[in-house]
Amino acid sequence: MSVAKATRVGVVHHNRMKADDGYTLFAPQGTKDVYLIDIDGYVINHWRMPYIPGCHARLLPNGNLFWAGQVKGALEYGYPEEFSGLGGLVREVDWEGNVVWEAVVPMQGHDFQRRENGNVLYICFDTPGILPDDTARRVVGGRPGSEFNGQIWGDCIYEIDPSGSLIWRWLAYEHLDPEIDTMCPLENRSQWPYLNSIWICADGNLLLSTRYLNQATKIAYPSGEVIGRYGRGELAHQHDVRELANGNILAFDNGSHRHTLEPNYSRAVEIDPATDKVVWEYKSNPPSDFYSPICGGAERQENGNTVICDSVSGRIFEVTQEKEIVWEYIVPMTGFKQGSTINRIWRAHRYPTTYPGLRGKNLDPRRLPWENRIYGPDSWKRSYVFSAGS
Repeated sequence: MSVAKATRVGVVHHNRMKADDGYTLFAPQGTKDVYLIDIDGYVINHWRMPYIPGCHARLLPNGNLFWAGQVKGALEYGYPEEFSGLGGLVREVDWEGNVVWEAVVPMQGHDFQRRENGNVLYICFDTPGILPDDTARRVVGGRPGSEFNGQIWGDCIYEIDPSGSLIWRWLAYEHLDPEIDTMCPLENRSQWPYLNSIWICADGNLLLSTRYLNQATKIAYPSGEVIGRYGRGELAHQHDVRELANGNILAFDNGSHRHTLEPNYSRAVEIDPATDKVVWEYKSNPPSDFYSPICGGAERQENGNTVICDSVSGRIFEVTQEKEIVWEYIVPMTGFKQGSTINRIWRAHRYPTTYPGLRGKNLDPRRLPWENRIYGPDSWKRSYVFSAGS
């Protein structure tokens, strides 16, 4: 990426004829803030939370914010750094930030979903998920001898009701096959399969991003049986696996440790589960110009466009089915994490103007003068210069 591109911030490209309209939600890593911006980059709402995100937030249909916060990091728990993406508290707050509901969820990791009945599904690391020794010995892949204290931690999925009571549990090692669901040979054997997203499908079953397996895995609910494996040989350490309205699967394919002899690059891919073939993809030209080895997300919009979160670059952009970039935003907010100042975000969510959660809300950016004076589009009009060939 050129210096000219890297120094731009805010909305740097917008094709109003082709871009979808709506509002984009994100929580910058290393900060305690969550922002909702409009299509022009004005801050529409700002929530100040008690912890840094663990890892993101969603806007509920009732207009409240549903957020996970990192109470303690992996090193504070005494775990290695690969136990990343930890939360520990899930909280619902209203438009003004008042607490509506919360639950303490120790070792909650990466992703969570709210059901219509108020139950919450979340991924976590927990001791019941540690693989029995005989199962651990059968796990294929990973770096030999890289277990954590001699053990492999299998991911768990918990479901709690609104009172916080556990009503359902899924332990990876009880349902995955260690000789079929094999690990990337370059990763540590401290975790298996490393879940980083969970999606509730139209049929009520669950679609998981199993990162170290380089596949999307579908499990039956509530039996937990594995009923589908998708993207094997195509996906590489993916995030944000989700089911589309047409039944296909959309994923953010990070591209780490890709099997082919190519430079590292990321892409968004759509997979037909009936054939397990890629039917659409977006990657940059050249491909290496878009690479986020960690985090990331992709969301299909009502008009067929796809909003992509290039996490490491703090970049959110929208592409058409013809792969044209029609909207692009560089996060201007920065946080401090792992000894560096970053504008990284774990995932971004776009909500259409018709979204029920926005109905009746004050969406006038003038109600947030200080946020927009610092981060709004008027602050960046002359903050960069285009040069020939940039």
